[in-house]
Amino acid sequence: MGGEANRLLITTALLGLLGLGSAHAQETIRYTGTTLSNVDYHHGQLRPVIGVHNQQVLRADREHPTAANGEGWTYNHAPMLAYWKNQFYLQYLSNPVGEHVPPGRTLLLTSKDGRTWSNPTVIFPPYKIPDGVTKPDQPGKVAKNLDAVMHQRVGFYVSKKNRLLTLGYYGIALDAKDDPNDGQGIGRVVREVLPGGKYGPIYFLRYNKTWDQSKSTYPFYKKSKDKGFVAACEEILANPLMMQQMVEEQDKDDPLIPIHKDYKAFSYYHLPDNRVVGLWKHALTTISPDGGKSWPNPVIRAPHFVNSNAKIWGQRTSDGHYATVYNPSEFRWPLAVSPSANGLDYTDLWLVHGEISPMRYGGNYKSYGPQYVRGIQEGDGTPPDKNMWVTYSMNKEDIWISSVPVPMRVKTDAPANEVFAQMPAGQELANWNTYSLVQAPVGIDKLPDGSKGLVLKDSDKFDYGTAERIIPEAKNMVAEFSIIPAQNDKGLLQIEFQDGKGLPAVQLSFDSTGTLIYKAGARFKGVTKYQAGQQYDLRVTLDAPNRTCTVAVNGGKTSTFIFYAPVPSFERILFRTGEARHYPTPDTPADRDTDLPHTGDSEPLATFYLKSLKTSTTDLAPKASKDVGAK
Repeated sequence: MGGEANRLLITTALLGLLGLGSAHAQETIRYTGTTLSNVDYHHGQLRPVIGVHNQQVLRADREHPTAANGEGWTYNHAPMLAYWKNQFYLQYLSNPVGEHVPPGRTLLLTSKDGRTWSNPTVIFPPYKIPDGVTKPDQPGKVAKNLDAVMHQRVGFYVSKKNRLLTLGYYGIALDAKDDPNDGQGIGRVVREVLPGGKYGPIYFLRYNKTWDQSKSTYPFYKKSKDKGFVAACEEILANPLMMQQMVEEQDKDDPLIPIHKDYKAFSYYHLPDNRVVGLWKHALTTISPDGGKSWPNPVIRAPHFVNSNAKIWGQRTSDGHYATVYNPSEFRWPLAVSPSANGLDYTDLWLVHGEISPMRYGGNYKSYGPQYVRGIQEGDGTPPDKNMWVTYSMNKEDIWISSVPVPMRVKTDAPANEVFAQMPAGQELANWNTYSLVQAPVGIDKLPDGSKGLVLKDSDKFDYGTAERIIPEAKNMVAEFSIIPAQNDKGLLQIEFQDGKGLPAVQLSFDSTGTLIYKAGARFKGVTKYQAGQQYDLRVTLDAPNRTCTVAVNGGKTSTFIFYAPVPSFERILFRTGEARHYPTPDTPADRDTDLPHTGDSEPLATFYLKSLKTSTTDLAPKASKDVGAK
């Protein structure tokens, strides 16, 4: 997190970078691909993994505090994920305004399907620090009327007897620039998650030695009369891969932690030969031969990986391949995935989340972008769809989750041929990428005629929803789609035709004046007027070599236009309920303490119904490109 003492970590990373020649002397993960992210674009100009669904789980709202948004607290960060007894569990930490500024607490949400989520429940409440508490290395600073802040790198553990425990850590930040993960906090807490939305009592699992245990609010775990719970706690303490994730907050000489250096945000996965790959911020890595008990080789920066002071997540996917998910830049955007067949050689770089919502609320150490990604740790469950699920925060403000289909693919040979009302339930969006928000939901829903279709709703003043279809690459193509706008006096639906890097050449918009318009450079040309509740069947032809486009509505007059930007070919069709945004940029200042104006406001609801989309091409058939990178 921002404000951490990173000198040792950065020094180590630089030494590893300078010593890449020696990196080849030891086996390690490496990036062997040629794709790089372009930080000038929020999506990095990366190809999206087909079928990824980004969903906002929690939207911060200080002006309208409710149980659904965590009572209006606007610093929400560091989510964790588990799947246990047919249910997702998502834990995150929260402060009222900014990072490291108390009071802090941890909350938990649940979902049966990853789409519909419960309200968050406080599982570790604010913790009062006794007046007079000090830190040995900060003379003159004394706690008074101070609460703890929470900081944890691991949030769940499923025991050998299938009991789910959730963990947190109460740290001490004597001021806004102090670090709660300096080994001088209170200690780690644990409680059992029970079926039916219930929780066991809170216990301390491990104290910091600088803490006076007699002043603890909660008992030590060994005081529990539940022998099974005690045994589960001791499993955690005996598991070096769990303990390594606690190194930042625990005592710097804790004998249960294998590596005491201050590497941050450890994640790991097992290779087929049972060795363990370890990953830390800055793409630091090494391999353990014995389940994490020892790490005989030096920790180095993974050759050719690009990752800064943000989490990197690694896991084995359900098809036996591997993935690392991280921000491949010196910023916290975009959120990308790199695939590997063997867990060592990572061969490409693809997009998971390529949007940056406006940061509505300023605060201490808040950073732009989708960040601090975590998946489901080994042993903490496997969702039945076999997808890779990852959770992360947006701007340290909103909580998100994404499902990534497995096997991953970024190209398709099959044209779009979706009439949603005729498709099997649950399969309608298998080839669509969606960006769906609390106030701008995107998904399959009922149409006005009672059938089903792809519905985009939007009342979010600051953001938009999107639905995107990846199509076979074509220089000459035809797209036919049917849209019903529920209104013609508010809202916006833009339809863009883009190349493989997400660069648009053609844009059509149902605007708030009841006009379907075409973007012609810096200005717009009218195509037709439209009415609320009526169906509009559009036929669009695209000719990339000649930069020309034709548009016909309901079989009427064909209008011809010039592209507003050239592209070599088309691979993506995007439906978006707002104008494209380009802020922040790499030049945007890192810190902001002010809020945007009218953060509690919303827009009148606008709804657009997409009934169908079909595409075709007159190009010669391309070579097969199924499951690119999944070999």
